[in-house]
Amino acid sequence: MKRTNATLAATLALSIAALSGSAQAADAPKPEQKKATEKCFGVAKAGQNDCAAGAGTTCAGTAKTDYQGNAWVLVDKGTCTKIKTPKGYGSLTAR
Repeated sequence: MKRTNATLAATLALSIAALSGSAQAADAPKPEQKKATEKCFGVAKAGQNDCAAGAGTTCAGTAKTDYQGNAWVLVDKGTCTKIKTPKGYGSLTAR
């Protein structure tokens, strides 16, 4: 009888350990899903654009003026045309 109780206890202990490991895996945070973004022209401050600031510029951080119409930043999809600046709203195309 003693051997049966020991086997049962060992099996129970292994089962509990396995279940607690799977419970921890289920509670682990899921990696954040990548949000959809879009290029928004005319909303970047000088030097704060992500890329494409017209002729004579190389890329990110090269916008010469605030709200330059050919400089863009990435924003959450669907928000660009709602961003208001002193020069108007953001645009999905270069101005």
